[in-house]
Amino acid sequence: MKNFVVKTVANSAALAVAIWLLDKITLTGNSTPKKVITLILVALVFGLVNFLVKPVVKLLTFPLFILTLGLITLVVNALMLLLTSWLAEQLSLSFRVDGFWTAVLGGLIISVVSWAMNVVLPDDKD
Repeated sequence: MKNFVVKTVANSAALAVAIWLLDKITLTGNSTPKKVITLILVALVFGLVNFLVKPVVKLLTFPLFILTLGLITLVVNALMLLLTSWLAEQLSLSFRVDGFWTAVLGGLIISVVSWAMNVVLPDDKD
């Protein structure tokens, strides 16, 4: 359970940084608490997409991973972010990613920040 909370916090922080840095990734809300709750819900959706969909996509695109020496990871991360944006829209969450290239850059930012947060935050492997 602790690992789940840590990953959700890391995803929330990573999404917040991407929203802050990129104008075409938006999170709207009437108040700060509403934005925070929406951010946490989007982080949960993002974590679910990465847990369920990403392994299947990576398996299906394995030859491209080898061919591009792993650079296809940027595209896969972008697609996961776009899928999260679409699912957020379906769930009436005010999170939006406009455009593929924004998603590529956002996916890169989220990956780096999430990695850094997972290094800093404790995990339950003690």
